[in-house]
Amino acid sequence: MKPLKFASIASATLFVILLNPCAPSAFAGDEAAAAWPDFPEANAVVDIPAQEWPQNPGPRTVKVGVVFPGGKLAKVTEDTGIMLSLHNWGGSGSSGTANPKALAERLNVVAITVDYLQSGRQASVEDPEPYDFGYLQGLDALRALWFVFDGLKSSDVSFADGRIFACGGSGGGNVSLMVNKLAPRTFACIVDMCGMSELTDDMAYNEPGGTGLNARWSRDPKSPNYLSPADREIRHVGNPVHLDLMKQWGNMTRIAVIHGVDDASCPVDDARRMVRNMQAVKLDVRPVFIDKSMVDGKVFTSTGHGFGSRTESVFKVAGEWLKVGGDEAVIRKTPTDFERKDTVIRYPVEGGEFTISYENGFPVGRFSAAR
Repeated sequence: MKPLKFASIASATLFVILLNPCAPSAFAGDEAAAAWPDFPEANAVVDIPAQEWPQNPGPRTVKVGVVFPGGKLAKVTEDTGIMLSLHNWGGSGSSGTANPKALAERLNVVAITVDYLQSGRQASVEDPEPYDFGYLQGLDALRALWFVFDGLKSSDVSFADGRIFACGGSGGGNVSLMVNKLAPRTFACIVDMCGMSELTDDMAYNEPGGTGLNARWSRDPKSPNYLSPADREIRHVGNPVHLDLMKQWGNMTRIAVIHGVDDASCPVDDARRMVRNMQAVKLDVRPVFIDKSMVDGKVFTSTGHGFGSRTESVFKVAGEWLKVGGDEAVIRKTPTDFERKDTVIRYPVEGGEFTISYENGFPVGRFSAAR
């Protein structure tokens, strides 16, 4: 693995809006005025408007599964939280992640699945466009979360808005880490299960002898699949500069990192490096690196990428943090990014910065180039 170089924070930099292969150029766009579906009164799958993907311009929607405790909105109580459960690279719905019905019933949460950008094997593995690797995928997941958060608020339903969580496996683990990066003032706890932490050369360019993951990016600046330094930096959830900013903005999320010590698909060394970077800025990260002594044949069945039950591992590692009345239950006590409606979240990268705007409540991301 080749280590990445990181941008420093400039004290006075002028920015201009610049179209970027993976970052829309404005906050206000068609998606701001697009019709959002009615909030469901029972378990449902709905399509919500998503930010445009410049690789395939035009209107875009994302399929969102909403699972209520007890199957109905009427079963939501003042103790009910909200939890994203995010599928793996190549999957859809709840594949490769925790079962949303189990989360809803055992944790008293409205559980959400998201068919974020490039869900399914065709789009994520077989199509020619580069695999997004978390950025727009994270914005898609946050829009789904906002849809439920705003729907509950608009329905005048009392719920535990401090109990906002996320989990995901493999590619979904990467997206769970990314939603915490893009909305650092929103989550009480996230659970990353063997997710990718950075877009290394072997993953980006399918180099021989690497992980075998092929994100189909290019080194050629003239290619539509070109991976710019800025695109790479925003996708690195272990970027030390960005982690430090998250801490400065008040990130209090408890971050559970579950990873097999023999994981070759999403290398454990990358995860260890990410954890060290989080610890260096004093984020609340709780790593669990699964070795042979932890394999019990039930929850953990191996030390590799598919380490066991991705549903039961959430409960085993983070159950006391996530459940109502747990001895170590975590609750966010400050306003979410959705409620703040600002543009504070700005990540410096080589050649400019990424800004995540919550002016509309839901997130819109853009890249601005330095001038």
